[in-house]
Amino acid sequence: MNLSEPIFTGLSVSFVVGVLALLTFESPYGVWLMFSFGSSALILFVFYDSEFAKAKNVFFGHLVSIIIGISFNHFLGISFFSLGLSVGLSVTIMMYLKIVHPPAAANPLIALFADVSYDFILFPVVSGSIVLIVLAYLINTYILGRTTPAQMRISNLRVRSKNLKSKRKKTKKSKAA
Repeated sequence: MNLSEPIFTGLSVSFVVGVLALLTFESPYGVWLMFSFGSSALILFVFYDSEFAKAKNVFFGHLVSIIIGISFNHFLGISFFSLGLSVGLSVTIMMYLKIVHPPAAANPLIALFADVSYDFILFPVVSGSIVLIVLAYLINTYILGRTTPAQMRISNLRVRSKNLKSKRKKTKKSKAA
C-alpha cells in the first residue's frame, strides 16, 4: 500500500456517500441513503476484491435483509426477540444464498428501529444499492485502476475462450491430417 491509497480511497467513499446524500436531499424520489451504506462503501473500496464486495452480495444482501426486517416489523413489531431473530435470520439466509454482505446484517435493525414500510425496499435499498455498486465499479476501475472480482471473472472467461478456440483448431487440423 502506498501512502496516497488511503487518501484516494477515503475520497472515493466520501464522493459516493455524498452522491447518495445529494440524491436524498435534492431528488423528488425520496431517500437514497441509509446507515448501512457507509460500511458497504468501505467494503467496496477497501476490500474491493473480497467476496463481500461482489455486486450480487451487496445488492441481494441488502434486499433480503431489509425485506426480513420490514416483515418482522410488520408482523411482530419491535422487541428484543424480533431484533435478535431478524438479524440472525438475515445472516442465515445470506449464507444459504451465498450473498453474504456484512453491512446488510444491520438492515433489520434499521427497519425495526425506524419503523419503515415496504416502500423502503425501492428507496433507498434497491436504488441506493445500484448507485453504490455502479459508482464503486467505475471509480475502482477507471480512477483507482483496481481489478474487481467481476473484471477477473471476465478476464478468465476470455482466456478460457481463447484456449478453447486453439484446441478446436488443433482438433480440426489433426482430423484433416
